[in-house]
Amino acid sequence: MGEDGSVHPVSKPATALVVEWLDSLTHARRLSPHTVRAYAASLHSFVAFLVDHIGGPVNDGALAALTQNDFRAYLAHRRTDGLANISVAREVSALRSFFAWAARQHGIVCEGLAGLASPKIPRRVPRPVTPADAVALADGAGDTHDEAWIAARDTAVLLLLYGAGLRIAEALALTGAALPLGETLTVSGKRNKTRVVPLLAQVRAAIDAYVALCPYATGSALPLFRGARGGPLAPELVRRAMAAARTALGLPASATPHALRHSFATHLLARGADLRAIQELLGHASLSSTQIYTAVDAARLLDVYRDAHPRA
Repeated sequence: MGEDGSVHPVSKPATALVVEWLDSLTHARRLSPHTVRAYAASLHSFVAFLVDHIGGPVNDGALAALTQNDFRAYLAHRRTDGLANISVAREVSALRSFFAWAARQHGIVCEGLAGLASPKIPRRVPRPVTPADAVALADGAGDTHDEAWIAARDTAVLLLLYGAGLRIAEALALTGAALPLGETLTVSGKRNKTRVVPLLAQVRAAIDAYVALCPYATGSALPLFRGARGGPLAPELVRRAMAAARTALGLPASATPHALRHSFATHLLARGADLRAIQELLGHASLSSTQIYTAVDAARLLDVYRDAHPRA
């Protein structure tokens, strides 16, 4: 309390603010655990840097007083750790998200962040595989196991990624509630948004074959795809199966499980599918995320032209 009897606002440590912000990302915004972990690493690193940089307590007042030079010093410090432009851009994104929340929730306005530029990142064009290679990869992944049910599982998962355009996390989050399979499948995507995707007969057959061989129960609350010991199937095991299959087929390292999702979108576009429809099937929040596949298709057409045109 001041001499005039007024009550001064209580200073809040930056670490407490970061914890509160991360909690809001998890429960209010429902961001993925992977994104929350990445943001947590960025902000904890930032606060740790400020302790030495400003030589005093890092609280709400110190955060509001930061200048653009302070932020630049932090990013320069992170570059000494070997961060590339794409990682620096993620750091800037995390900082902007945190300070925007701090301004809304606690009135902490930091003018120093306003003019901070994020490094430009050239947008990578996804590298799809051909339809024949996608099927060969799914079959090849199954060939790497001696146990029939595990072989059938890996084939089913990869065919699901390609045939329905699912992310690994979406496929592995499926439970026995999806059974019996129909012509469509309800998928829970990012931020718990659900969408309905068509299920091809070949994909249904592969999943049914796996379920028939799986030695574990397929109750509605239990994971559909199981690990060798009965627990939920880990994403890393899917990536390993894919890696073994692409090595056997002589395919490049870009042939990853996520490349099957890219292939799903690219092949639909090549066959005349509407971009908005592809957006819905992929579960993209904005059309701009889907439009990258037009660049993929254009690149494919250019390759065909160069190979076939007599004057190319």
